[in-house]
Amino acid sequence: MKTIVIDAGHGGSDPGATYQGSQEKTFNLSIALNVQRILSQNYEVEIVMTRTSDVTLSLGARTQLANQRNADFFLSIHNNAAGGSGFESYIYNGPLVPTTQAYQNTIHDRIINTVGPKYNVSNRGKKEANFHVLRESDMSALLLEILFVDNPGDLALLKNSSFINDVSRSIAEGVADALNLPEKTQPQPAPGDLYRVIAGSFRDRENAENRIEFLANQGIASFVVQTTISGTVYYRVQAGAYAQEKNAKDQVARLKSIGITGAFIVRETGTTPPTPAPEPPQEEGYSILGDQYLNACQLDDFVKTINPDAPDLGRFYMKYGNAYGIRGDIAYAQAIHETDYFRFTGLVDADQNNYAGIGATGPGNPGATFSSPEEGVHAQIQHLYAYASTEAIPAGYAKVDPRFDLVSRGSGKTWIQLNGKWAVPGTTYGQSILSIYERNIDHAIEEMDQQKQVLQDVLEEL
Repeated sequence: MKTIVIDAGHGGSDPGATYQGSQEKTFNLSIALNVQRILSQNYEVEIVMTRTSDVTLSLGARTQLANQRNADFFLSIHNNAAGGSGFESYIYNGPLVPTTQAYQNTIHDRIINTVGPKYNVSNRGKKEANFHVLRESDMSALLLEILFVDNPGDLALLKNSSFINDVSRSIAEGVADALNLPEKTQPQPAPGDLYRVIAGSFRDRENAENRIEFLANQGIASFVVQTTISGTVYYRVQAGAYAQEKNAKDQVARLKSIGITGAFIVRETGTTPPTPAPEPPQEEGYSILGDQYLNACQLDDFVKTINPDAPDLGRFYMKYGNAYGIRGDIAYAQAIHETDYFRFTGLVDADQNNYAGIGATGPGNPGATFSSPEEGVHAQIQHLYAYASTEAIPAGYAKVDPRFDLVSRGSGKTWIQLNGKWAVPGTTYGQSILSIYERNIDHAIEEMDQQKQVLQDVLEEL
């Protein structure tokens, strides 16, 4: 089995390149951990990490670790700075281990062919340099400069989870191709009943990969199992297989506790292939038009668990949600997603009262500004109404959304159908909103359980 050392550049007291509060070391580690996960889950390989947390590590310690482990390949992950844009890779500009250049060609090409056309990432080329980690490593070594932290467009991509997932997977698959790593085969169960726990079922594999990343961050290992039902291919995320049904149910309960409300069990009897369970329509999403289930206080209380200074906007989402027949409580989750819990760390400033990024297209164009928080919420609900309905604006309400007439009416009836419409590329935009909404519901349930217990105690004292 081959050994690969993955080096997340910088760390600890060495932030690397910095720009507008963003630090290179954070992006380096996020990508490196993703690459580790993908390689470990899918290929027969031993992965050694130079760091898995925000610690200070010298250049000498990094190469010393690789040399001591007699690794087959050293991969250092960085992001660039100092004026520029795009992706480039480096090998040593002196004597090379024979496989080094071939490895660079394979990995570099896989990365740029994957993220180049999809995200408009420019190819800065395959380069050579006298970097310490390339010079002092005894094995083939490659250093990647993913994007430029101090370029606003590149930085926006580094903050985009879809880009991080795509570039991480392209790196991992490039490494696997270059080193000819054998794929893992999933173990076959012994005869007898088996209870497989499914933590999501999707028609888009990328959505399944996003679910796997989320579970990994929660300490739950999972992998994709492809199945076909009525001619449609689904990508199931399996998060365990158990001989005892109770253990499977415990795992489902654990998944639900972290917001995976659609988890279910598939039972296999003996050696007979199971009858596929009906697939929940997760990727179709949840309708934008409909009832609201959380109240204003539950919305405001939830957001304050993350940002105690968040404004009290819940009443406006309730008011305009009711007026337009829009699920205002989920629109609130959309605002949380767009504004980073009303901390406004992206393009839009707080004084714009623009809680859904309406009209914000990139650096220098932060989008619309509304005269008050209430008008900002009204515009968001109205913009959702444009997507979800073909009806006229309800009587008594003025048009406040400046982009209302630019929407193809009725083209986004569910939150998932906003993917690629409200947010570009936004392939997981709707899923992210619904995930926040699920967490808001869980928080509300916890609060109600606590209140119920308090009231029960009062009853017992009476």
